[in-house]
Amino acid sequence: MAKTEFVEAPEMAHVLRLLTYQNELVMRVAIHTGLRVGDVVRLKAPVKRQFWIVEQKTQKRRRVNLTQELVDALNANAGKSGYCFPHRLDGRRHRTRQAVWADIRRASKALRLPQNVGTHTARKMYAVRELERKGDLKAVQKLLNHDDAAVTALYALSDYAYRAKYERGDGGRTKRRR
Repeated sequence: MAKTEFVEAPEMAHVLRLLTYQNELVMRVAIHTGLRVGDVVRLKAPVKRQFWIVEQKTQKRRRVNLTQELVDALNANAGKSGYCFPHRLDGRRHRTRQAVWADIRRASKALRLPQNVGTHTARKMYAVRELERKGDLKAVQKLLNHDDAAVTALYALSDYAYRAKYERGDGGRTKRRR
């Protein structure tokens, strides 16, 4: 399985424009907070600007801060079940992370992006932004709830890998010798 890659904000903006409104909102929340998409789709209304969440994968507790614009959008999108992202067919359940992933894959293929763009791309974008903002890898590690600083470095420095691979102009491919 190929790992998802970092994308620059302008490229992600194009991807977001091609997503359904709900999936775009999921990704905007994930990019803003660094939460995994599985945790975002489980959010229940009413959402506040600051709240605590227990991450499903790690069972670690984490504080989340949202903009008022995201809070308003999440609460307006909530269904009768209380989920901010109700399932398309069954309103008693939440949207699946696989549905969001499929929409992102469709959009990135339509745009012919060379990167492997997926839901986890949002976490990498968040890590890169926070490292630029804070300048401290340990602070980013804490924000992402990573146990290992090496894993955080892979996320927070993924923009360097992106530039090395894609700004050469050949999409990271080496030319074959004949």
